[in-house]
Amino acid sequence: MTHQAQSGPTHLGKRRKIIDGLEKITGQAQYPADLNLPGLVHLRPVLSPYPHARIAGIDVQAARAVPGVVAVLTGADLNGPRPAHSRSNMLLAGDEVVFAGQPVAVVVAETEAQAADGAALLDIEYQPLDSVDDAAQALQDEVLVWPQGMPRPDTSMASLHGGGASEEAEQTPSNIHQRQEFKRGDAEKALQEAHTVIQRTFRTSRVHQAYLEPHAVVAQPGVKAGEVTVYTSTQGQYVVRREVAGALNLPERNVHVVPLKVGGGFGAKYGLVDALVAAVALKLRRPARLVLTRSEDMQTTTPTPEIEIELRLGADAQGNLVGLAVDATIENGAFVSGHAGIIATMIGGLYRCENVHITGTELLTNRPPVGAYRAPGVPQALFALESAVDDLAHTLGQDPLELRLQNAAGGGDLTGTGRPWPEIGLKACLERAQGHSLWKDRGQNLNEGVGLAAGGWPGGFSPAGAVCRVDTDGTVRLHVGSVDISGVHSSMVLIAAETLNVDPDSVEIVQGTTDSGPYAPNSGGSQVTISLSGAVLDATQQVKNQLLDLAAHHFETHRDDIELAEGHASLRGVPGKTVSIGQLAGMGQRLPGGPGPVVAEGRAALKAGAPGFIAQLVKVRVDPDTGHVTPLEAATIQDVGFALNPLLVEGQMHGGSAQALSIGLYEGQVFADGQLTNPNFMEYTFPRADDLPPLEAVIVEHPSEHGPFGARVVGEPPMTAGAAAVANAIRDAVGVRVTDLPVKPETLWQLMTRQESGQTG
Repeated sequence: MTHQAQSGPTHLGKRRKIIDGLEKITGQAQYPADLNLPGLVHLRPVLSPYPHARIAGIDVQAARAVPGVVAVLTGADLNGPRPAHSRSNMLLAGDEVVFAGQPVAVVVAETEAQAADGAALLDIEYQPLDSVDDAAQALQDEVLVWPQGMPRPDTSMASLHGGGASEEAEQTPSNIHQRQEFKRGDAEKALQEAHTVIQRTFRTSRVHQAYLEPHAVVAQPGVKAGEVTVYTSTQGQYVVRREVAGALNLPERNVHVVPLKVGGGFGAKYGLVDALVAAVALKLRRPARLVLTRSEDMQTTTPTPEIEIELRLGADAQGNLVGLAVDATIENGAFVSGHAGIIATMIGGLYRCENVHITGTELLTNRPPVGAYRAPGVPQALFALESAVDDLAHTLGQDPLELRLQNAAGGGDLTGTGRPWPEIGLKACLERAQGHSLWKDRGQNLNEGVGLAAGGWPGGFSPAGAVCRVDTDGTVRLHVGSVDISGVHSSMVLIAAETLNVDPDSVEIVQGTTDSGPYAPNSGGSQVTISLSGAVLDATQQVKNQLLDLAAHHFETHRDDIELAEGHASLRGVPGKTVSIGQLAGMGQRLPGGPGPVVAEGRAALKAGAPGFIAQLVKVRVDPDTGHVTPLEAATIQDVGFALNPLLVEGQMHGGSAQALSIGLYEGQVFADGQLTNPNFMEYTFPRADDLPPLEAVIVEHPSEHGPFGARVVGEPPMTAGAAAVANAIRDAVGVRVTDLPVKPETLWQLMTRQESGQTG
């Protein structure tokens, strides 16, 4: 059921600052690295330099002799009987390492410097083994990452963002973990009979989330054996509890997770090192802290997969899409990821097409495991699709925007996995782009071009709870179990303020732990706002009713005669008959036989999501002599359904657009012989402020039938189309099609040179 906002909302839909802004800019916000507990020890992991090797021996003597070193721990000290099946479930290597960057041992000391000194002296003898270094080697199956079969995961990290591994994987040991197929109609026949077919292969690099705060965790052993409290920077405290309990074979009731501030996550912070820190704390019976260095973080955490997409797209003479065939190869690293379903959903669901055949092959390699990054898999998938759509329009002599409008999916049309879309706003975004000055004024300057791409995100949704109470001073307190990584709690405050007609400054958020907070979904997949809003609305509506009943009793009248405004309850039409909601709360706490304290628990469980779509316009200049691409302007036109707080919505649009442009032009991890060669911010390229153009955010409000107040998902969509728009802008500027990301100047220069000489390919 859609919750519609009151006519003329007082607080919702208005720009308002985030509630924790002051503590962040003044340095008062507490992150795990700020937490100092009595007796705290510091961890320094020692990572494998080899993608695959047998551990022949570990000599701890020199490391253990460093002053301040408390312990040197290996897999023999910490690992349980069950093999690790995911990066979050992994503690330390056993007899073998399966990727360069895998933790082999951990040095524990009184200070970080002492731990680092000890780690530098740890002597580990490796016997290198044959490794599977990339997707091409994985497909040969000559060397297997898991000769005995991969340990079975309980779930996948991508499933936290709306995707997931299929239930059935390869039964015989193979580097092909699974192959999923999605079909409707007869794509082969349709492509054979099509008037025009675009056929290309697209490749994208691994990309790291590049958050400002590396992974950081503090764990404190409890009073009773096997009990631990984990203070962590995470997007999902309940996921961390599950992973720590599973890895350490503990009951979940013994694992208490306290989420602290998150210095950026983007899908990557779901407890990758929490179990290791908790294991050390329990082993030594002392609080333990691990803050990864930047190099460690980039080597041992979970970037996007490297993806290759072979795509064929066909249309009739009028530009109607008739056939789509996609073969996506996803390089997962050492563990399962589960991007295939997400890729299929969007690559086969952005446009209407009766004949679709999508194959997603998930490969295992001796590389670090991959994970989710803001709209996982979709920027890569739509780079392929939207480049092909653009080429199709040019080949047919049609306007690229008109062709998209002609074929754009709407409510009832099918996603790539065969499920129907609810009502969506893709066409509304394209129509707004049609009138934008960037699009209308394109083609005026030599070597400059404007690219268009469409994108979107289906959005996750989960049940959620919230508790609202009113204190005797009139403060409204919301108890939630969600983690605020994008200002979501600031929007919850506005919902409560709107419902109770109070000043937002009188509403406070109480951040719950896994013990004290009502259940809330992970802050990923753009699901937390639409999932939690309904619970907050339910709780505050119940509180409103309680206040009306108390006021009616106080004034000895019917509740319909009472109105709430500015933190007071008043008798309609009777000046001076007013009482504050704080006084009403006090009455509820004191009145014998009365209703009791003003408090309510709200619950919500959406039946469907609220997908968000986007049209991205990017203008670039290409230097014909060097191939250097300079982005000049960008406009993000996004259907948000209803902007609960336009200031925060625009911030999400700006941030996602910047990351999308960065994927297109700058970012990519580089591997040589299975080892990451750019594991720090000196060598890993991403844009500085002056490398990005002005970013315009254009809000479209096409209300969702499912999202609260008509709101749609916001965080993921702006990431999905920017890289494709960059590629299309380059084609518009210099007439060549780039098929690899990021777009490197030397590669683009070579393409332009071949074009000038009349060469193809």
